Amino acid sequence: MPDTAANQAAYPQPGSQKPGLGFPLCRMVSIICLGSGALLDMASGPCKGKGSDEQTLLRSMLNTLQTDDILLGDAFYATYFLLCALKDKGVDGVFEQHGSRRLTTDFSQGELLGTRDHIITIHKSKKKPDWMAQDEYDHAPDTLKVRELKTGGKILVTTLLCPQKTAKVALRKLYKERWHIEVDFRNIKTTMGMETLSCRTPEMVEKEMWIYLLAYNLIRLLMAQSALLADIMPRQISFKHTVQLWIAWQGRNDDHGRFTHPNMGELFTLIAQRQVGKRPGRMEPRAVKRRPKPFPLLTKPRTQAREEIRKNGHPKKLK
Repeated sequence: MPDTAANQAAYPQPGSQKPGLGFPLCRMVSIICLGSGALLDMASGPCKGKGSDEQTLLRSMLNTLQTDDILLGDAFYATYFLLCALKDKGVDGVFEQHGSRRLTTDFSQGELLGTRDHIITIHKSKKKPDWMAQDEYDHAPDTLKVRELKTGGKILVTTLLCPQKTAKVALRKLYKERWHIEVDFRNIKTTMGMETLSCRTPEMVEKEMWIYLLAYNLIRLLMAQSALLADIMPRQISFKHTVQLWIAWQGRNDDHGRFTHPNMGELFTLIAQRQVGKRPGRMEPRAVKRRPKPFPLLTKPRTQAREEIRKNGHPKKLK
């Protein structure tokens, strides 16, 4: 059951100029397994220009999804043509409704399924989008049935139409699990240190990003094996605890911590001992708690900056 979410990160874009000289940002969109937390696929692109939006990046990864998968996402993905593409692959989607449509939602219309729960028919736009090829536009159906329901203070849009198979309460619980994607991105960027990349060329920056993601999946593999032995879910195990144990394990063993070590069972037992607490209804402010240091950015080579300090001394007032 994959889950997808978009993340705009300040990573250099492959094919652009050197860092520190106006390096453009790179947008990342990932598909992450909701059960294990493993990263199934990732697409990156520029933050501006044609083909830079999150929809385009997600559509490039749709072959990763398999029939009967359920795709969870935020309000940006609840669009007509994406829902049609998912239905064509036998994949269902559950998304939050975009804010621009909430005021026009009328639960008294369509096929009523319950309180603030109905099925409506939406029509294909008569004008082809600029990003879409003509054959793709012609292949898309003229109408599409979707289910809208209000639960947990949110309006959800889904292709799971049968209320007997997928009750309203079940959809609310399922969408609450989407919070894991935010924690997973935090683990990749903060816990593993991907917030700041050290390579100097676009090609090496791209390789560095994939190395971080490979290491992330290796940690998820350790967590999955530990959960299997302890008969618990992988999401119940602490990611940071696993990283710390794996680093300590590598330092203790002479075989560089290979997965084939005969005493790996001991490591799996230690990993499974630290479980995360319950996280019901997580909602966090989009703000940084710790303030940055009052120093200006270093926008020139360090050797040149040192030479200027030798000649003129440190500036009396920091900007």
